[in-house]
Amino acid sequence: MEQLITMNTIKQVVTQTGRPLLALLLVSSLLSSCKQDEYYTDGGKANPYFDGTIMDYLDSRPIELDSVAEVVRLAGLDEVLNTEELTFFAPKDEEIRRLIGQVNYEGEDPFLKTGTANQRLYDLGLDTIQTLSDIDSVIWRKYLERYLFHGKKLLKDYPQIDFDILSTFGGENYISYNNTVSNIGVVFNDAVTDAGKPTETRLKYMGYRQLHISYIPNVSDPARWVTHPVSSSDIQPLNGVVHVLDFNQGGGFGFNRGEVIQDIIQSKR
Repeated sequence: MEQLITMNTIKQVVTQTGRPLLALLLVSSLLSSCKQDEYYTDGGKANPYFDGTIMDYLDSRPIELDSVAEVVRLAGLDEVLNTEELTFFAPKDEEIRRLIGQVNYEGEDPFLKTGTANQRLYDLGLDTIQTLSDIDSVIWRKYLERYLFHGKKLLKDYPQIDFDILSTFGGENYISYNNTVSNIGVVFNDAVTDAGKPTETRLKYMGYRQLHISYIPNVSDPARWVTHPVSSSDIQPLNGVVHVLDFNQGGGFGFNRGEVIQDIIQSKR
């Protein structure tokens, strides 16, 4: 993966040279000389390789991915994640928790206050969800497959995307495991020092790079996207790559929590 230059690196270069243009050239040199086997998790460099399958990797992350691993098995996709070469944009457990929710929630999480599956089921007089197996396996499979893509693609393999000028940097559309369509691209952030001050320096597209996936519900309306940024990219098990999604942005589990809940309600009638 291409190396991501931190804000401290930029600041040090500008401070040492006193010249933003020279800093730009030096940073460009740093970017071009990076190693290809590095990946970043929430801004920090980490070992990209995992000695096991994609399924093994999910099992190795019980704090953030154990529910995901469970629904993969309920969906009958564990063999797929053990044997096929895939790119998996993995949701976190938190998205499943927010999907299911609880009845009459009184906490502070805004995602749990309205519209969860259990609240909707309770209001309709239907059986609520007590365990993940209470949701039909067909539903789990339908929405998990939106996150799966054939082959192995690292961040460096995807084109640039700039959501302000999609006509210039528009990412690229890809077909998922169940033939839904998502646009995938890399946002090249600006490198900014002394933000908001007279000495502010901004280097266009020279900041950290972040992968984004945008589910397209209707290909005849390509302007309507549901976008999730990636929080940890380029994790490389033996049979592919995992990009873990940021659960605080986007449309929720399945890229559309409301659609998933409606399917659950229909299955309970």
